[in-house]
Amino acid sequence: MSFDKLNIIEPIQKALQVEGYTIPTPIQKQAIPIILEGKDVLGSAQTGTGKTAAFAIPIIQLLTQNPDYNRGRRKIRTLIVTPTRELAIQIGDSFAAYGKFTDLRYVVIYGGVKQLQQTNALQKGMDVLVATPGRLLDLMDQGYINLQNIQFFVLDEADRMLDMGFIHDVRKIIAVLPARRQSLFFSATMPAEVIELARKILNKPTKVAIAPVAITTEAIRQSVYYVDKDRKKDILLHILKDPTLETALIFTRTKYGADKLAKFLNTNGIKSDAIHGNKTQTARQHALANFKRRASRVLVASDIASRGLDIDELSCVVNFDIPDIPDTYVHRIGRTGRAGATGRAISFCAPEEKVNLKRIEKLLPSPIPVVRDHPFLANLRISGVKASAEKEQSSLKPRTSIFRKRWAD
Repeated sequence: MSFDKLNIIEPIQKALQVEGYTIPTPIQKQAIPIILEGKDVLGSAQTGTGKTAAFAIPIIQLLTQNPDYNRGRRKIRTLIVTPTRELAIQIGDSFAAYGKFTDLRYVVIYGGVKQLQQTNALQKGMDVLVATPGRLLDLMDQGYINLQNIQFFVLDEADRMLDMGFIHDVRKIIAVLPARRQSLFFSATMPAEVIELARKILNKPTKVAIAPVAITTEAIRQSVYYVDKDRKKDILLHILKDPTLETALIFTRTKYGADKLAKFLNTNGIKSDAIHGNKTQTARQHALANFKRRASRVLVASDIASRGLDIDELSCVVNFDIPDIPDTYVHRIGRTGRAGATGRAISFCAPEEKVNLKRIEKLLPSPIPVVRDHPFLANLRISGVKASAEKEQSSLKPRTSIFRKRWAD
């Protein structure tokens, strides 16, 4: 099926041709007709499936077909709330691209930068506002933003919204929206908290789900290394000796861990940058630009900051820490092996992370292959003191047995 079969108006069709889009992705094929019918949508799809276009295209069409379109001063009729600056910028770029042959106006606002440029844009009027929760509420309190005319509300990446502690901000935003509106709710994962939030926002929604496991596992070669927590850095250096791993996106559990790991890799001659929520917008964009143009080989990220990263030809994803939420694993590894290319996903699993690994494998068609032939499988500490090289060599076999026993528990 091509886009012209989805009853999309000519100006958007023309824009899609300029962007080189011909065939809609599965979520676009499902969501666009539903949104054009005016129904609420509960969408489950990971980044990289074309989710932004799935809601941007029909919203642009419905806005331009509204009788009030282009009459008088522009009022905010569409609000899109997303958790990170990178995602906000990406969504704003998408609306500008798909709506380039319409007269709709778009404004993107986010924290971490001075507000003057954003408030100047707001005062000129716009049809579509893309915002992160904190800056949105701040500018609402200052009187720059009025949401009384909202016709379309999109909550994007809802699971990360909860992870980042934005749930109270989201509730404040929803409380001032008109009751009569069309709401679209998208999340890469659907834990219980997200489902409960969706129930409060949506009115008899149509569910659209794209199964991420089927997409990611086919094109990605997965592997897991059993290793003690304090040897993960060593095995990472060992793996990065492979010249075929031209780029690596490494996920850590914490922001501090991301900074610490990037510093360690740079000290060992591997050009790396870290990206997470505590970095300024300038620093995050600089780190991403370095990685995209191969000025740095490794980008170390927290899950939250990684949402919205659009990286072509990513060689490998490394789970330095096993994620607590199984769906997060699928979301992470889905960043490699895109657009018909093959990819690799490597995970380091310490004994205390075994439970999380087993939960992840329940989502997958088969267990993740274990790499046992590596030099750090049995490098344990004895009485809290690292053994000498000679003692390690002489006691390799019993320590291996101890390690395996720990995994059998």
